[in-house]
Amino acid sequence: MLNFDEERFRAIQAGAVSLAGPIRSAVESLLDAGAENLHFLGAGGAGVLMLPAAQLLQRSSTFPTFLLQPAEMMAMGSAALHDRSIVVLPSLSGTTPESQEMLSDAKGRGAKVVALTGHIDSPVAQQADMNFTNFAEDDTSSESFYLQSLVLALAVREARGELNGLDFDQVVAQLQLLPELLIDVKRSFEPRAASLAKAFKDEPFHIIVGAGGTWAQAWYYGTCILEEMQWIRTRPIHAADFFHGTLELVEPGVSVMLFMGEDASRPLVERVGAFVPEVTDKVTVLDTAAFDLPGIEPDVRALISQVVIATMTERLSAHLEVLRDHPLTTRRYYRRREY
Repeated sequence: MLNFDEERFRAIQAGAVSLAGPIRSAVESLLDAGAENLHFLGAGGAGVLMLPAAQLLQRSSTFPTFLLQPAEMMAMGSAALHDRSIVVLPSLSGTTPESQEMLSDAKGRGAKVVALTGHIDSPVAQQADMNFTNFAEDDTSSESFYLQSLVLALAVREARGELNGLDFDQVVAQLQLLPELLIDVKRSFEPRAASLAKAFKDEPFHIIVGAGGTWAQAWYYGTCILEEMQWIRTRPIHAADFFHGTLELVEPGVSVMLFMGEDASRPLVERVGAFVPEVTDKVTVLDTAAFDLPGIEPDVRALISQVVIATMTERLSAHLEVLRDHPLTTRRYYRRREY
């Protein structure tokens, strides 16, 4: 596979899943100590990657859970963030100024900060009340953050007796299969990724549609990869909102990408998929159901759609940067890192 280190990827994703036990223990201790709510407060892309876990808790637990923009929260305040709050702060570099400011603000309110970082010697890792470090880099961080935040959300549900038929240990046992299975997905998708990259290399604009877990990846891939790392204009749109405006942008020659997952939101994306081929012939469907994931049960597959889409789009990005002669590390403007 082009520009891909299998062993490095395998180790990083296995490292993410290996944090399940320690994260579970941390969640249990925080809830036992009287925590009353949870805030996911990641800056930039890292914050976006927390969305599936936040929504999982909002939909399947009565534990109050918030996902906010740190900069806006610090500017406008939040009565819900206090000394009985848990703050989950993801930061790959651990050096993002916005994340450091959020950490200081949260601790000043008495909240307990749980950091998810990629570097243990970073300020965020060192200053958090609890830190979980799993080394990763941009091309491997999506799956890693998705998996860490998923097990954290499941740990909250388990501690509160809200797993609704799921078993934490059984889910983790299935997630332990994922590093190898995701490599199989990449290998299977590689020829199509190369073909799509050829078709996309000169494409000026993409509408990217997702729902449920795949909405986070639609947002992330459009904004943090195609826009930031390739300078390609995109319009990420939730499938539920597509027919409330964005459909008017679809015309012959417009590229529409559909991220199809396996949770209960799938029909929302299918509805968009039934419409757009009537208008444009540039329709790309990335469907997690197209891949065999031996050992992963349907209820767990529904929890990891965003992980599988992320592993597919990484292959597309690897080919795009070569065909466009634009490394993913190239930026037009100096700015502070968002991760």
